[in-house]
Amino acid sequence: MTSAQTNVTTLPLNETADRGSLWRQAFRQRSVWLRAVKLGLTVGFLQATINQGDHWLRGEFSHVVVIKSIVSPLIGFTLVLFSAAQTWVHRSLEQ
Repeated sequence: MTSAQTNVTTLPLNETADRGSLWRQAFRQRSVWLRAVKLGLTVGFLQATINQGDHWLRGEFSHVVVIKSIVSPLIGFTLVLFSAAQTWVHRSLEQ
């Protein structure tokens, strides 16, 4: 197998179901949500400040600026939430 190819394995049906239940468990973990809040919202607010801060300072509050200011932290939160959940699932499978 070359370095450009990936090793794709298919899980039996019961292991796929187990993985689904692990994902559900991951989203019930306090640590997963705390990581998303701490890291995701922080980075999202920083991103919104960098991208929309000049509009805020000039007092330009159009509906587009407000929407972008709200969506930026939500995107960061969502990305970190799924990343933290995936890490939790991966660690659970390794045990």
